[in-house]
Amino acid sequence: MTVAPTTPTTPTTPTDKTALGLASLAGNFNTFLSLLTTQLKNQDPTAPLDSNQFTQQLVQMSGVEQQLNANTLLQQLVTNTSSGVATAVTLIGKNVRAASDNANLTNGKAQWTYNLAGAASDLKVEVLDANGRIVHAEAPTDMKAGDHAFSWNGKDLTNTQLPNGGTYTLRVTATDSSGKAITETTAARWTGRKSPRSSRSPRQPQPLRRRPHEAPALLP
Repeated sequence: MTVAPTTPTTPTTPTDKTALGLASLAGNFNTFLSLLTTQLKNQDPTAPLDSNQFTQQLVQMSGVEQQLNANTLLQQLVTNTSSGVATAVTLIGKNVRAASDNANLTNGKAQWTYNLAGAASDLKVEVLDANGRIVHAEAPTDMKAGDHAFSWNGKDLTNTQLPNGGTYTLRVTATDSSGKAITETTAARWTGRKSPRSSRSPRQPQPLRRRPHEAPALLP
């Protein structure tokens, strides 16, 4: 007896099921329109076709189509959210750098990294608030080419500590020995937060203390 080889079947994913449902719905809808058009052309003028029936069928088909589209959008949302969360988890406890000259003042500190395309002979770093006002300025001594870390303690020009939560911009101005501007790129830096865990041991019950002049209570 000859046994015919079997062909393995591939599991159908939710996305494939939705696509098949949309294709089937489109085919049924086209068939329905063809039948409806034929009925309208050949209807009895003395007993015309009831419009409520095919209107209800159109509404039902439209509802099914909207549900299938909603399933597709939900699947895309779940996929995008899962990948985004997985990426964010890998950044916990690590130093992250984003290509932006804006940084938030957190815990009295804002951090940036700027890159100089070449060695500078004059370098000025300024921190600006949301209104474009200079709140801090300094001239770093390290002016060689490459990456440079910059940390600001959140104090303005009058040495007043500014509140946390504000967004500040780092402006770097660098020129070489001939006075030509040097190209620089700025990136904000922050550290991913770890889940807080208490390192303290549970509190042990403390013995009842009484003053020297107090006598111990007697049970009746």
